[in-house]
Amino acid sequence: MPLNSVVEAVTARIESRSRETRAAYMDQMTRAREAGVARAHMGCSNLAHVAAAMPRGVKDRLSGNDAPNLGIITAFNDMLSAHQPFERFPGLIRQAADAAGGTAQVAGGVPAMCDGVTQGMVGMELSLFSRDAIAMAAAVGLSHNCYDAVAFLGMCDKIAPGLVIAAARFGHLPCIFLPAGPMQSGLGNDKKAQIRQQFAAGEIDRATLLRAEMAAYHAPGVCTFYGTANTNQMLLEVMGLHLPGASFANPGADIRDTLTKTGAQRVLALTATGDEYTPACEVLSVRAFVNGVVGLHATGGSTNLAIHLLAMARAAGVILTWDDLSDLSDVTPLIARIYPNGLRDVNHFYAAGGLQYLIRECLGAGLMHDDVRTVAGDGLWRYTHDPKAGPEGEIVWAEGAAESLDTDILRPVADPFQPTGGLMRLRGNLGQAVIKVSAVKPERHVIEAPARVFHDQDSVKAAFKAGELDGDVICVIRFQGPRANGMPELHALTPVLGVLQDRGHRVALVTDGRMSGASGKIPAAIHLSPEAVAGGPIARIRDGDMIRLDAGAGVLEVLAEDFDRRAPVSADLAANETGVGRELFAPFRAMVGPAETGASVFF
Repeated sequence: MPLNSVVEAVTARIESRSRETRAAYMDQMTRAREAGVARAHMGCSNLAHVAAAMPRGVKDRLSGNDAPNLGIITAFNDMLSAHQPFERFPGLIRQAADAAGGTAQVAGGVPAMCDGVTQGMVGMELSLFSRDAIAMAAAVGLSHNCYDAVAFLGMCDKIAPGLVIAAARFGHLPCIFLPAGPMQSGLGNDKKAQIRQQFAAGEIDRATLLRAEMAAYHAPGVCTFYGTANTNQMLLEVMGLHLPGASFANPGADIRDTLTKTGAQRVLALTATGDEYTPACEVLSVRAFVNGVVGLHATGGSTNLAIHLLAMARAAGVILTWDDLSDLSDVTPLIARIYPNGLRDVNHFYAAGGLQYLIRECLGAGLMHDDVRTVAGDGLWRYTHDPKAGPEGEIVWAEGAAESLDTDILRPVADPFQPTGGLMRLRGNLGQAVIKVSAVKPERHVIEAPARVFHDQDSVKAAFKAGELDGDVICVIRFQGPRANGMPELHALTPVLGVLQDRGHRVALVTDGRMSGASGKIPAAIHLSPEAVAGGPIARIRDGDMIRLDAGAGVLEVLAEDFDRRAPVSADLAANETGVGRELFAPFRAMVGPAETGASVFF
């Protein structure tokens, strides 16, 4: 199938725009590659420190410099359900490396916070910055420079993007991501959302709410809704950083441990000591990023990836923009409905044919590039194959489902849920923003209503409880951008706004903060840039201003004749500067770039 003309054109312009930065990046990777295996150049004392804790036989193998050494960067902690299974992974990886004639060591750990814990809490102001802190922590671990390849263990919201940034900066090394998979399904997501709204409306007590939440989040593994964590897993597989079919097998599935061991052995086969040298810099190509964007749109994925994709790409010398995302959205049909865009979760998506079916459909329609390098070998077509247990317990790959096994979840490109992707760019006299419309009913794609301006989430909740929002309203929440307070997610407002919408009001959200990977039925113009603290137009909005949000036309504007002549307001942000470690991130707030370039302290 020939490549879609828009996909081809967007790819070409990204390559043109990135020519100098990509060339400089690849030149840096070439120099690192040509330096050879660092252990060969270490002094005896240095190498002794590397091998000191290893068993004698493994120590001898490492000292010989011929056996590849696999560094493990782990985000394990047992508070975060998605990362609790990683406790066992280093042992499995060492076994696999030993069987393949190599060695493996935990090179370092990185922080991993759970946005589900910090939603609506002060700690959420560290969440976005944790991505870049994770990249830095991974770099510290890998700076020992004694590894031939890297296995990354990390799945959730900011963790996987931070690790991809680190993988890019050590792109002369082969890398693989070894996921743990989603938890088994618990309380249905639609029921959970209903109970949250009942609590917000004062119809049920906290004990009832807590029982429901415990029934939904109940086991090791990634939360089952299609938020940022599971969007990350889709992205890593579509970009060729996972083994085919690795993303969504449950932690307790028989095949999970085999996938982990197979992945460790596979990345050792990709080192410069073998015949299939595949450095991460060659996997992280422009075409791979375009494939990732198409996967994001085809699945109706997380709004957070509109920031993370830009930061990850820049780490690999690729300049990706919201224009690129928007243009690809225009030609990518939405062919998956996973909660919050539908009623079913990722386990149902996996059972219906999952990514193997989705990639087959996108390749067949010319929406994805097949000519890419992956950890499985050259060609994205490999990712249309499902992993199965072979007769000796090994992994064998078989053709995935040729047809969807449940068209309520997964459809062919020829019969999509909607003709365009789930994420769109908005522009107007407020700057530019991102909106996710895959879960928003078409009759709510255009909202024109008076503004009510707030400077924090708690003020919105207080106004709701006081009955001040009982009518058509666009809630404007400003001073929530990366420079102001780290750009926290405002997902805790979803139940409140959902109640207002269910009462029949025309409701929307406009903010320079983030919403959530679980953004759902409320029209939300988020990541608004420039942000208020930088004097962005959002700082000139007043209560009562009519705002028009038109997702179809891609427009976000204030309908006030004197709007451009107003002076922006300022806010006292002293309360955001200390507590829960926020004072340690003052340099991040001072250095961070705008959302439209990835909200990174690096680029």
